[in-house]
Amino acid sequence: RPPRSTLFPYTTLFRSHATNVHEQTQVAMFEARLIQGSLLKKVLESIKDLVTDANFDCSNNGFALQAMDSSHVSLVALLLRSDGFEHYRCDRNMTMGMNLSNMSKMLKCAGNDDIITMKADDTGDVVTFMFESPDQDKISDFELKLMDIDSEHLGIPDTEYAATVKMPSAEFMRICRDLSSIGDTVTISVSKDGVKFSTTGDIGQANITCRQNTNVDKEEQTIIELQEPVTLTFALRYLNSFTKATPLAPTVQLQMSKELPVVVQYLIADMGYVRYYLAPKIEDEETAEAA
Repeated sequence: RPPRSTLFPYTTLFRSHATNVHEQTQVAMFEARLIQGSLLKKVLESIKDLVTDANFDCSNNGFALQAMDSSHVSLVALLLRSDGFEHYRCDRNMTMGMNLSNMSKMLKCAGNDDIITMKADDTGDVVTFMFESPDQDKISDFELKLMDIDSEHLGIPDTEYAATVKMPSAEFMRICRDLSSIGDTVTISVSKDGVKFSTTGDIGQANITCRQNTNVDKEEQTIIELQEPVTLTFALRYLNSFTKATPLAPTVQLQMSKELPVVVQYLIADMGYVRYYLAPKIEDEETAEAA
């Protein structure tokens, strides 16, 4: 048997070396470069007032988020697909917890024409945002501290909705804004005649009806796909918050079924989507509020 002194130092050295190599391979990187950096700024503006802290899930598929608002009445789901970035690397699935208000403060430091790169590794506690001006004469980097956030990922089932409405996003934003000056809730009724938005308040009531029209430019069309008529009531303050996604898409899609949350979807061209889910108001709630 070899003397102990000649055997163990080598095995110990080999083991420690092997451990170091193993540790080095364990560091997983996330890096995403977006030429149209203003897109990321708009995405954040569309969700930061609804959600305070959230986990961003990074995978080979892309950069995603799912979070509920503090009152658990609405949910936002975001996906920016990996193939929409100029460069995208994600060695292993990672979760990055961020305060959206602080993230927004950092993104506001980027110019609208800047290229934005996000970088992180799974051993660190920060995410780095790098802003490059288009002609490369200015490069800035900001580090945002990551957070440990407990969140429940909800499985949202695929649903066949009774009614789907596609309409100009700017028109939907204007309707929600106008009606909120009259009342606190809006009743959305979808029928073969069109989609009707109604509200009642202390000063009176208002009704706005948009009829289907397909003989205009695609972005100006209102299209209704109807399995059966649906009427649901929602809190306008949430819908007004959702319309902050208007700069992301020329068209908004509403999907409704009896007693189910409405899905308000904005498609981000060649990139992904922002979807909002809002539970309808139940008649008991409305009666209690009126009392």
